[in-house]
Amino acid sequence: MPDISKELRLRAEATTAQLRAALAAYKSVCYASSLGPESIVLTDLICGEVPQIGIFSIDTGRLFPETHELIEKLQARYGRRLRMYHPDALALESWVDENGVNGFRDSVEQRHGCCGIRKVQPFRRAVAGHGAWVTGIRRGHSASRALAAPVEWDPMYNLYKLSPLLDWSEKDIWDYLKAKDLPYHALHDRGYPSIGCAPCTRATRPGQDPRAGRWWWERTESRECGLHPRREVAIAAPVPENMMV
Repeated sequence: MPDISKELRLRAEATTAQLRAALAAYKSVCYASSLGPESIVLTDLICGEVPQIGIFSIDTGRLFPETHELIEKLQARYGRRLRMYHPDALALESWVDENGVNGFRDSVEQRHGCCGIRKVQPFRRAVAGHGAWVTGIRRGHSASRALAAPVEWDPMYNLYKLSPLLDWSEKDIWDYLKAKDLPYHALHDRGYPSIGCAPCTRATRPGQDPRAGRWWWERTESRECGLHPRREVAIAAPVPENMMV
């Protein structure tokens, strides 16, 4: 890997080994790309080293234009399409009729309802039939995510959940991106460390928590979309011997 430190190269190799072991253990593995910087690292490793892992993302219908531009750049760089999943049109129409186009700001329950239709339901369709799904969460993202385990049983979707970047630091992620000259979301350079739907994301101030710009009108403890529910204890799963890397 060009201009990458030995420590970071070893991290990347360990992550690749985890992905290969997951494929051997669970047979059908998919990666749910959020299109954040961690997603670019995983996309690069999967496309280059473990192409059997499918990559998908979710178009909620409220994404930034820059998000679609990044999707095009990634598809051009790696010569493969990201499978895009969309909300059910009738369910979304019904929700908007009842709550209003921006009704998600009226209460936490309504916002969770919007995320459920725009993100969780398409995600459920995307992972159906797979043995495991890969996520790019890191311990540094939040106190809740710090409790995650590298391999967990995900009872919401009845498959294993793999988090091979848990112990990467933010610096590790950006050093990797810059060393390999990888494309990343344009809004990161405008003060958006974490990016989701346009009306639910804003830039943060220096020193703020990286996820402070997500659902900023809510209390910190409610700021998840439902794909990674907040929890106090990770539901760690037994790790197959061939995943002991």
